[in-house]
Amino acid sequence: MLTKRIIPCLDVNNGRVVKGTKFLNLRDAGDPVEVARRYDRENADEIVFLDITASHEKRDIIIDVVKRTAKNVFMPLTVGGGIKKISDIRNLLNAGADKVSVNTSAVENPLFIREASSVFGSQCIVVAIDAKRVRSLPTKSGHAPSEVRRIKLPTIKWEVYTYGGRRPAGLDAVKWAKRAEELGAGEILLTSMDKDGTKDGYDINLTRAVSEAVNIPVIASGGAGNMKHFYEAFKKGKADAALAASLFHYKEISIKKLKQYLSRKGIRVRQ
Repeated sequence: MLTKRIIPCLDVNNGRVVKGTKFLNLRDAGDPVEVARRYDRENADEIVFLDITASHEKRDIIIDVVKRTAKNVFMPLTVGGGIKKISDIRNLLNAGADKVSVNTSAVENPLFIREASSVFGSQCIVVAIDAKRVRSLPTKSGHAPSEVRRIKLPTIKWEVYTYGGRRPAGLDAVKWAKRAEELGAGEILLTSMDKDGTKDGYDINLTRAVSEAVNIPVIASGGAGNMKHFYEAFKKGKADAALAASLFHYKEISIKKLKQYLSRKGIRVRQ
């Protein structure tokens, strides 16, 4: 059985690590290279860099930050944000990234996933899904008189968003995850926009729905507030990895103590 992974996420904006709530109200959390070095010392399993405004601002990927980070850390590095072309992926891998994360480009051109995985291998292509809960309207069924017709309960679904959470894509998140796997994605980075930065816990229903729909690893993201939330993401949400930002950035939880807690709870982690 594979061990579960703990992954700090560095949201980068204008060369600085930032953190917000539900993709808004960003505040500074430090220099990305220094923050990454700290996580390397703390024995994080991987690290994720997301340039959160690159797609929205239609600018290039943060090659310089990736190069400096790769020289200073020795754990797997995933980089996302602003990746539009095969050459972008090649440049990031040459700069020291181990995996790349694509969202907007994959939604707008799903065959980009297939092309990227065929060129570089599915193991380094992560499809990021930013999902927000939507509730379909109640519908009436049958042909009985209106006063006795059964009312179907609203169905909870999650819609995919692109451009750093700014634009609804009109895609069902679970169906899109399955499609991404079919096209060659090697992993899903699943972020609940409703939970992001709230510290109320991961969206377990979303995480479990996607984890059960695909056969590739799923990284749960958005909402971690305490150690129990990580346990729930693994046990109830069936995630393969759990990602967090502010909890680690502001030293509210140490990765070492978190792994000790999870190990005591029966979750296999790398110490």
